[in-house]
Amino acid sequence: MRFFPALFLFCLFALQPAWGENISLKIGKHSIHAEIANTPQSRKQGLMQRGRLCANCGMLFIFEKADRYSFWMKNTPLPLSIAFIAADGSILNIEEMQPNTTDTHHAQSDALYALEMNSGWFTRNGIKRGITVQGLMQAPTGQ
Repeated sequence: MRFFPALFLFCLFALQPAWGENISLKIGKHSIHAEIANTPQSRKQGLMQRGRLCANCGMLFIFEKADRYSFWMKNTPLPLSIAFIAADGSILNIEEMQPNTTDTHHAQSDALYALEMNSGWFTRNGIKRGITVQGLMQAPTGQ
């Protein structure tokens, strides 16, 4: 049997999950690698069914317009923290979310973004309301 490297590479990459675009963000001195959820489908899927998230990784939800969005943890086995972020990049509020629950967590004011990280990440890193998330200007728009 003859080996075809190009076909092998195509099959290898075709089998990889497509998690979408990524963005590098910074909050204070902390760098974050975030997956982007900026379409209705990617926002609906979020981190559902994920078994783990690396230490400084998260998911950035980008909306079409600023509003008081709500999140829940249905079908999400990871405990997460969420920061609701205003259009200017300032953190509005941070909530702790328990896995596989339907409790809702709300933005306290109009948010254009939400950033999910591992549970306790914001607290462990001294990130509080009012701190600015840098790098959002490079983010695609919400659809």
